[in-house]
Amino acid sequence: MKRLFDLSLALMLSLLLALPIALIALAIRLTSAGPAVYWSNRVGRDNKIFRMPKFRSMRTDTPAVATHLLQNPEQYITPVGKFLRKTSLDELPQLWSILVGDMSFVGPRPALYNQDDLIALRTERGVHTLVPGLTGWAQINGRDELPIPQKVEFDAQYLQRRSFWFDLRIMALTAWRVLRRSGVSH
Repeated sequence: MKRLFDLSLALMLSLLLALPIALIALAIRLTSAGPAVYWSNRVGRDNKIFRMPKFRSMRTDTPAVATHLLQNPEQYITPVGKFLRKTSLDELPQLWSILVGDMSFVGPRPALYNQDDLIALRTERGVHTLVPGLTGWAQINGRDELPIPQKVEFDAQYLQRRSFWFDLRIMALTAWRVLRRSGVSH
């Protein structure tokens, strides 16, 4: 049922958001060198690597590490990047990952391939068996502000509590947080 819900909603949103997606891509291309979409190697279900698209909000010469690990992340953000991140519009291309089954709307956020500490803790807690999500229980409980062990604790809670209704609750709370633009550090 979850996969059918994800597929239906992703198709509907892709159609509804086609024009805004095209306009965002154009704005990125007009304000910075490089492609509009950045493909990142991420860790998916059962720790398999997949390529996850995001609108590019950083310069093309940015090191491939989590933003919070950069010395001065602000120096790498593109002219429209800060807006895309604050509004979470940089995540829109992930509708593609949902359509092809690499992601779900709700699940633990996919780790970067080199976040060994996060991957190890998730594997230890069984969270690696879940399909990663566009949003998750950890995202509405702190997003970028959470230390990794606490993030994994929320992911493990999601593993235990997951249900269609819990997913709907997480999606509603995510919409609220995005509208308030809370929990984004860069």
